[in-house]
Order: sequence, then structure tokens, then C-alpha cells
Amino acid sequence: MSSELTDHLNYFAEIGVTGLSRDPKWRIRAGGPAKAGHHKEQGVGGHHNEEGVGGHQSEQVGEARTDSPVVSGFSRTNSEGLDGIRVEIGPDCRRCKLCSLGRTRVVFGKGLAKARLMFVGEAPGEEEDERGEPFVGRSGQLLTKIIEAIGLSREQVYIANVIKCRPPGNRNPEPDEVASCEPFLFRQIDVIAPRVIVPLGKFAAQSLLKTMDPITKLRGRQFEYRGAVLIPTFHPAYLLRNPSAKREVWDDMKKVREILQSEP
Repeated sequence: MSSELTDHLNYFAEIGVTGLSRDPKWRIRAGGPAKAGHHKEQGVGGHHNEEGVGGHQSEQVGEARTDSPVVSGFSRTNSEGLDGIRVEIGPDCRRCKLCSLGRTRVVFGKGLAKARLMFVGEAPGEEEDERGEPFVGRSGQLLTKIIEAIGLSREQVYIANVIKCRPPGNRNPEPDEVASCEPFLFRQIDVIAPRVIVPLGKFAAQSLLKTMDPITKLRGRQFEYRGAVLIPTFHPAYLLRNPSAKREVWDDMKKVREILQSEP
């Protein structure tokens, strides 16, 4: 118990929480996670959107859909495969309308080509669009602290987004934009072959799992996905607005750490 408490306190210190409150309201986040429904989970031990919303009941997502195309011809174990995908996308991709809606550059993704942990966000934000790297703004700084809290660095993980160009005004990506871009994400996942994938926020989780269930229903659960364990959690931008939700993210990240440590 004492070691677990120490872990919690160390984590909160890492991500910038400077104190705790005994007020019960602090412990109960408005619109807290709904209880898991009928979905079957696996039995294993820089964008700014609202998280606690969702739509209708989805298909069975515990056995996540993996029928999206797996394209052969790329190495699953080194950077040559990722470089090939980057070259194919090109520096001025024009496969969807975002190319003409103010995006500055394609944000491909960044990290270790053999990463055992991969984070997937929604889409680049303004700072990411300017620098050409995912999660470099305030949300990215918090993500870095979360990664470090489980004993890793950004250089040891891989970070990408569902779509690789910034939507105007940081709006949600539209279905045609996702359809044009997500095959490249699937190929990145297949090349990297991570042990764990963490979708950050509602949009990323819903896109990967092909569900309309809210993030409050998806987080806290584990899914099989393209040979990896998928563990959805809240987006760092949501944590900046709702610091009490950091407790739940810490619970998710402890599961991530446990799975990674259980592998040789």
C-alpha cells in the first residue's frame, strides 16, 4: 500500500500537481466514466476537443476491428519502413482538402522506430503545424511528463496522429479526411509493431476502435488491436482543463507500465 501511494504521489509531482484536496468534489469529476457496457475486453493484466461526450452504442469493440489494410513491403523492425511511408506521403500531401485549408506542413510522427509503446492523438495543432512534430505545445509538455512518470522518455516511444495535417481552427477531422489519412497510420503501427498503443482522447480512440462510445466509457479498458494491447485514455489537453482526471490517466498508465514490464 505504501509503495502504491508513493507511486501516486511521484506521478502527481511529475505532471505538475502541487497539492491535494479533501473536498469530495475534487475526487468526483463531473460526467465521470460510465460503467463498462456489454463490450468484451481483452483479458490481460496536439488536439483540443471535449472528452466526455459520445454517440450511440457501438459495435462490439472489445475485439477491435483490424480489417483495415495491412500493406506489405515495409520492415516492421526498423526506420526504413517508416521512411518509406514518409516518402510516399510526401512533404506536400494533397490527398484531401486540408492541403488547401491553411495547413503549413505534414506532421508525420516522431519517435523510436522499434518503440514498444505508441501514442496516437487526433491531429496536429497550431504549434505542431509550425514545427512539423506531434505534441510539442502545452499538451505535449504534459504528455512528456506522463511518459517520464512510467520510467520512459519521449525518445523511447513513438507519437503520431490519426491525421497528419492540421484542420482549420483545430476543428475535428472530417470523415473524408480520416479516410484519406488513416491508412498511413495503420501502416505506421504495422511497421513499429508496438506492444501497447495508447489513443489519447475521444477522437483517436473512436477512430481506431470504429465506435461512437465516449472516452469515459472506453478508458479503463483494454482491447486487442493489430497485434498490440490498446489502452485508451484522456487527452492531455483535457487534463489541462480537468486536473482531477489525472488520477484516472495514472491508473491507465500503470496498466501500460505493467504490460511493458511483463515482456522481456
